[in-house]
Amino acid sequence: MKNLLLTTVAVLGLSTAAYAQTEYATITKVQPNYQNISVPTTRTECRTVNVPVYGNVQGNGASGTDVLTGMVLGGLIGKGASGNDKGAAAGAVIGGIIAAENKNNRQEIVGYQQQQQCNDVTFYETQETLKNYTIWYEWNGAQGRSYTYNQYRLGDQIPVTVSINAK
Repeated sequence: MKNLLLTTVAVLGLSTAAYAQTEYATITKVQPNYQNISVPTTRTECRTVNVPVYGNVQGNGASGTDVLTGMVLGGLIGKGASGNDKGAAAGAVIGGIIAAENKNNRQEIVGYQQQQQCNDVTFYETQETLKNYTIWYEWNGAQGRSYTYNQYRLGDQIPVTVSINAK
């Protein structure tokens, strides 16, 4: 008789299933939850700068030292290239002409002009954004709390699962 009773209890224990049913609870409180995030933002920053203006400046002419130095260098280069004195003479003439021309007509800064220069600058701005909602609800006197992404209002009905389990 004892064995029959234990077997019956064991069979009943295995055959006891949980009972679950969807019911509707009432929202009693809604609280939005926020988080701070860094958002990249680009803005244009401008500033006024002085930019040099170049122009041709007429010189007073080359000095004798400048022309002589050009002739000597031109002569050395001309002789080295051809290996004879005719190349040296041609190089000296060309070197003197180049030295005289460089002194007579040259580029220099003749003034400054103001210009506005703009650049895009990226900076990070902290913004508060909605993360989710905490909702409180009640069903037949039982209260619960959950997080949701849905926006509910007080008094809304939401589906809840109620389950009963035997031990």
